[in-house]
Parts: sequence; C-alpha cells; structure tokens
Amino acid sequence: MAKKGNRLILGLLCSVCNNFNYITERNRVNTTEKLKMQKYCKACKKKTEHKETTKLK
Repeated sequence: MAKKGNRLILGLLCSVCNNFNYITERNRVNTTEKLKMQKYCKACKKKTEHKETTKLK
C-alpha cells in the first residue's frame, strides 16, 4: 500500500555543475519554502549548495 500524507519526494541538484546527486523528501505543510543544503558533490569534489528540484531524472 502506498504512503499517504504530506511528504513530497524530490531531488537535489548541485548549484555549481547542475549534477543530480541526492534524493530526499520533505513535509510540504511544515516546510513551505524550497530546500537549500550544503552537500558533497562528487563531480565538483567539494561541498556545494544543493537546491531542490521536483523533476527526478
């Protein structure tokens, strides 16, 4: 049976190289703004800002 609720599955893109690196989820009721996180990018080989995208590749 599928999950029900306010959780939204999304992907995180590197803001430097636009590489798709992570998949995560967020609660759309508690967190209304888009996510921005400092994560490690394998292509850049350093910690960069990753932004939320709803289009999963």
